[in-house]
Amino acid sequence: MRSFTTSLIAAAAVTAAAGLAPASAADMRLMTGPQGGVWIPLGGQLKDMWEKAIPGLSVTSMPGAGIANVRGIEEGKTEVGFGNSISTVDAIMGNAPFNKPHKKVCNIATLYPQYFQVVVPANAGINSVKDLKGKALAAQPRGNTAEIITQHILKVNGLSYNEVKPSFISYTDAVEQMKDNNVQAFTLGTTIPSGAVMDLASSRDIKLLDLSDNIDAMKKINPGYTLVTVPKGTYPKQTEDVKVIGYATHIVASCELPTDRVYAMTKAMADNVSSMAATNKAMEKLTPKDMAEDIGVPFHPGAAKFYKEKDIEVKTM
Repeated sequence: MRSFTTSLIAAAAVTAAAGLAPASAADMRLMTGPQGGVWIPLGGQLKDMWEKAIPGLSVTSMPGAGIANVRGIEEGKTEVGFGNSISTVDAIMGNAPFNKPHKKVCNIATLYPQYFQVVVPANAGINSVKDLKGKALAAQPRGNTAEIITQHILKVNGLSYNEVKPSFISYTDAVEQMKDNNVQAFTLGTTIPSGAVMDLASSRDIKLLDLSDNIDAMKKINPGYTLVTVPKGTYPKQTEDVKVIGYATHIVASCELPTDRVYAMTKAMADNVSSMAATNKAMEKLTPKDMAEDIGVPFHPGAAKFYKEKDIEVKTM
């Protein structure tokens, strides 16, 4: 799954065209994720540790999504963001939904696996993706990685949004819609256990769809897809392991950020794994080697400098 400049004047012009004030040398913008996901609280921790590690740095956190964050870096709307391996690789290569190869996006660190989950009411009689035909489906807003994966999982099952009743809403809104019986399925890509799914499971019985039969077809769409396991007991009344589609969360940054700054950011993450794991337990055993895993996105020279000190060689631009 994980194997795989413009001048400052031009960058300022892009930013101005977007109607945004350019960041100063001591300012940095961080795009996180949708409401209800783990990227927002984790982004708060990154902001704190980076500001402590780099005197004078001020980090502004903003909501985002995997695809939007990568586009934001390319377009000069942000300097740093969370990314998803599958969609960032598509951006680097210029594959859909991106309209050109993205040249300004560099990798900093891989953090943890993500789980694409299809959640349905336990009593809805929905046992496979094919059973979603004609059902109301809550996907994520357009531009979210999980929304693209939703299109892919429907496609490999001979479906599209024309055969379901989609709504493109946040995790929080999707949970409320399911609680009110307005939708019969909820797709999301996040860590486990998902806070949104736990919230839903507190008010009604739910189940995850097993997606193991879909992995070969999904890999034909994007070779970065893998099959991962949601262990039994992850959610209330989940009595068996469930196989779902996996990919990786990582931190991406503008390749134009100063080398010393990105070096300090990378070192700060490696030095504060326990703090990050307090938000997401999946990171509790994160090592520099894990952070430096090749997912097909070139590393920023500042990150590469840190990994080299740990005797880990990585690919840069």
